[in-house]
Amino acid sequence: MTSIRLTMSQALVRYLMAQQTVIDGSTVPLIPGVFAIFGHGNVAGMGEALAAVRDQWPTYRAHNEQAMAHAAIAYAKTLRRRRFMACTTSIGPGATNMVTAAALAHVNRLPLLLLPGDVFAGRRPDPVLQQVEDFGDPTITANDCFRPVSRYWDRITRPEQLLRSLPQAMGVLTDPAECGPVTLALPQDVQTQAFDYPASFFQPQVHEPSRLGADPAKMRRAAQLLANAKRPLIVAGGGVHYADACAQLADFATRHGIPVAETQAGKGALPWGHAWNVGSIGVTGSSAANELAAEADLIIAIGTRLQDFTTASATLFQERERRFIAINVCRSDAVKYDALPLQGDAARTLSELDAFASRSSNDAWAGRVRALKQSWDAAVDVATRDAGVDHPTDAQVLGAVNRWIGAHGTVVCAAGGLPGELHKLWRAQDDDAYHLEYGYSCMGYEIAGGLGVKLARPDRNVVVMVGDGSYLMMNSEIATSIAMGLKLTIVVLDNRGFGCINRLQGACGGEPFNNLLDESAPRIDFAAHARSLGAHAQKVQGVRELDAALEASRRVDRTTVIVIDTDPQHSTASGGAWWDVAVPEVSGSARVNAAYESYRAKLEDTKKSS
Repeated sequence: MTSIRLTMSQALVRYLMAQQTVIDGSTVPLIPGVFAIFGHGNVAGMGEALAAVRDQWPTYRAHNEQAMAHAAIAYAKTLRRRRFMACTTSIGPGATNMVTAAALAHVNRLPLLLLPGDVFAGRRPDPVLQQVEDFGDPTITANDCFRPVSRYWDRITRPEQLLRSLPQAMGVLTDPAECGPVTLALPQDVQTQAFDYPASFFQPQVHEPSRLGADPAKMRRAAQLLANAKRPLIVAGGGVHYADACAQLADFATRHGIPVAETQAGKGALPWGHAWNVGSIGVTGSSAANELAAEADLIIAIGTRLQDFTTASATLFQERERRFIAINVCRSDAVKYDALPLQGDAARTLSELDAFASRSSNDAWAGRVRALKQSWDAAVDVATRDAGVDHPTDAQVLGAVNRWIGAHGTVVCAAGGLPGELHKLWRAQDDDAYHLEYGYSCMGYEIAGGLGVKLARPDRNVVVMVGDGSYLMMNSEIATSIAMGLKLTIVVLDNRGFGCINRLQGACGGEPFNNLLDESAPRIDFAAHARSLGAHAQKVQGVRELDAALEASRRVDRTTVIVIDTDPQHSTASGGAWWDVAVPEVSGSARVNAAYESYRAKLEDTKKSS
């Protein structure tokens, strides 16, 4: 057997370069590159290996470890989990900076390969710089923090362990149901140690997604439920996108006359103007979707994990005789709410269920769908039109961006009040138009995520909408976007603090505290800051100036930042459903006590309706 003598790092890089996938009939690298920030724990091993292949496999230098992992996640999400990136860091803070990103990828079921450096496996120079010492267990290092937020975790303590660990890692990263972050901790001495690897280990390997089919007996039961349903509703989640099932969903909904409501991850599965698209669902939902959900006697949940924002904390589906069908590759998701589980790929399962199903049209239900959709579309027009004020609402700002972005634009956002407004009000024109990270709702994802989207889809007009709070948490990848020549349009909505949490605080009876900045806090010049990172930037007042700045940005050849002051108190009231946020049972505040009484009454109502 032919062998090749390589260091562990060289072997790891060579193996990753050999992994391939098929996109639109073309074979392309599964892992097209790596984000890297070097330190003493990875520069000698991984750094040497990556430098040797720099002309064949790109290494992207970022400015923050968490941010580069966010960019990698956004890249994978944009490409429907068909391709993904690797990220390597040093030990210590470089490694643990990625733990938040690992949790984000875990919650959102997205592939991410993390390659943090680790302490010496041989322990001779212990404790090394940045080593976390556990006095009772010398095998524990900072990288053990990744265990609960990784789908697969390993520490490579000998070079030959790659032969067993890497195929397992690829299996997880490419599996539709198990997909999530993989962490391979790389001790800095082992990175540099050599082994005679079999040449066959580095042969190209093509990974194509499995399209699992549901059990035929359960499919027949599902077809019967559908045939008997008078008021069915589809809840479309991210799994629709990951299975490339948008076309099948449109055909199925149209043929059987079923309205489609969308989760944050599922938004854009149907264009906003589609006759059966009734908009967002749940806490940040449309009045159309939520009213239909309350009346539905059959809910077909496709590719969604049915979290609390989707289900209005388990209060949304109120019909006592309601039934659930869940189409999902993940067994754990498919059995929620006592659903009939159709465990399988969304595209394949929808096509097969379509062949089984026969359903008579319900003119009354179709008419209700049309009326509610028309009413909601009118509400969106009102919420998003320019009111001519100096401090517009988030809804008015996003309306301007939505009108400007064009047919090949993608909006990116993550946390704060904006995701709720975007979920309700953004009109997605195609299935690439909406990119929200709301599974982990991670502040700081926005700009880094925009970078990942633009890297995956350089032909798209990528617009990042971000609040001042998130901008301050993580803005370094503006500089990375300039260095990489990846133009973003970033709209910073400055409401002087954490506006949405201030509103939630008030709704729970609290006095304004620790959320909005008072007059003693500095007035931050976000435009000047963005210009210092290399961006073109300006401050505007009101939607009319925003319109002009957006239009002018088309002629700028690099990342553009537009800053606008917004109203911190206002959010769109119509449409949304209840969200269970616990209120203190006793308090010295009369306002909190009153809020608790309202909360307790709501809990009693939910018990009666469940």
